[in-house]
Amino acid sequence: MIYVIRHGQTELNIRQVLQGRSNYPLNEKGIAQAHEAAERLREVAFSRVYSSPLVRAVQTAEIIAPDVPVTIDERLIEMDYGSYEGMDLNALAPEVITFFSDFEHNPAPEGMEQLGSVVARAGEFIEELAGQDDNILVSTHAIAMKGILEYLTPDSHGSYWSQYIGNCAVYVTEYKNGAFTVPVEIK
Repeated sequence: MIYVIRHGQTELNIRQVLQGRSNYPLNEKGIAQAHEAAERLREVAFSRVYSSPLVRAVQTAEIIAPDVPVTIDERLIEMDYGSYEGMDLNALAPEVITFFSDFEHNPAPEGMEQLGSVVARAGEFIEELAGQDDNILVSTHAIAMKGILEYLTPDSHGSYWSQYIGNCAVYVTEYKNGAFTVPVEIK
C-alpha cells in the first residue's frame, strides 16, 4: 500500500501565503497534526518513506515513521510558483486568480510550473513504486499531491485541482492486477 500525505501546517499556511518551494518548518499545530496522522496510521508498518526535500514534508514523514530513514525525492517537491511565490492568497495577481479559478482549462501564468509537469514528475515517481508489496509513506505538498491523485485517477478530468486537501490529509492506493487502485482518503 502507498500512503500519500500532505505536510502539516506552517506559519505561511496561517498567513495565507502562496508557499510553494519556500522552506518553512512545521509550526506547533503542524507538529500536532503530524502526530495525529501518526496515530491514525499507527497500525501500518512502513518499510520505506519518501519525501519532498522541503523541511515541512521531511518533518511530517519523520514524525509518522520515526524508525524508517527518509529518502528525499525531488519529484515530490511542491509546484514552482516562480515570481508568484510568497503572494498573499487574498491579494493574488489577476492572472493567478484566472489560473486558480479553473485549473483544468487555464494554463499556469508564465514563469510558473505547468500542471502537466507536476503530473508527469509525480507519475514518474509513482510508477517506480509499482509492484511493491510493502507499505510506503510518501510525504509531499498540496499541488504535488494533487498531481499524484490526478495521475492515479485519469478519469478525474482535473477534479482534484480544485479540491481542497488539508494539512496531513492522507490518501492510500495499492498496485493490484497491473494497475494502481483509485486513491481513497483515510479520515
